[in-house]
Amino acid sequence: MEKIGFIGLGIMGKPMALHLVNAGYPVCVLQKNKAAQELVAAGAVALTSGKAIAQTCDIIITMLPDSPEVLEIVTGQEGIIDGVRAGSLFIDMSTIAPSTAKEIHRLLQAKSVEALDAPVSGGQVGATSASLSIMVGGSAPAFDRALPLFKTMGKNIVHIGEAGAGQMTKACNQMIVGMTIQAVGEAFALAKKAGVDLDKMREVLLGGFAQSRILDLHGKRIIDANYTPGFKIKLHRKDMNIALQAGKEFSVPLYGTAQVSAQMDALIAQGKGEWDHSAIAWLIQQLSGIN
Repeated sequence: MEKIGFIGLGIMGKPMALHLVNAGYPVCVLQKNKAAQELVAAGAVALTSGKAIAQTCDIIITMLPDSPEVLEIVTGQEGIIDGVRAGSLFIDMSTIAPSTAKEIHRLLQAKSVEALDAPVSGGQVGATSASLSIMVGGSAPAFDRALPLFKTMGKNIVHIGEAGAGQMTKACNQMIVGMTIQAVGEAFALAKKAGVDLDKMREVLLGGFAQSRILDLHGKRIIDANYTPGFKIKLHRKDMNIALQAGKEFSVPLYGTAQVSAQMDALIAQGKGEWDHSAIAWLIQQLSGIN
């Protein structure tokens, strides 16, 4: 088996890396990460820098919060690019700007290294259950090489196209998710204020044309007022900004995306950035005078 470096052990990265360890892959992680010891206990090896991981591993995976963090671990001091070997494969599974994914692809190709942008959808639940959707940009041979790894972490795995195509697809995914949460939040606020039983409404709607995974999972969160993060508002707001920037680049008006992004801005201004993104419904209820 190829040796895997995994950088980024957050809410989603940690279970993803654990799936690789449990599948028998030799995995290296960064020592500085607070979750590293849990991975080491499961069988991973901790190394001191991105450079050391790149020198040691055949495939390097990153799962980080945003474009600057990915650029830093690739090009910064003691970064991946300083240690990466020709013939290695770099896979970024973070959600970052498509333009950044293309730039990283260009930088690594100059080192004779293939790069894939492979963002995921499914949240903490999908990461834990290894049922993520994985949308991939990059060459077909690189995708084929990475596919066995993807299959340990996800179920719906699609090679979208050239470098950056995975990240553009993820931006579109986040637009749809954000606007659907807002739709569910508005519907639930109206029904609640009108005295409708939300549990019964959710049950019947799940059997009709309004059915969605968001109505199912986040609808239950909203009813229970459970905003423990599966995916944090501050991270989804970052993704919406990526989509809005792409809209400007391609001259596509994204009115709904802009509105949901503003709702997220309001939540972050109220100190709720660490809450789950389904808390858009909480904001709508507050504006509606619902306790």
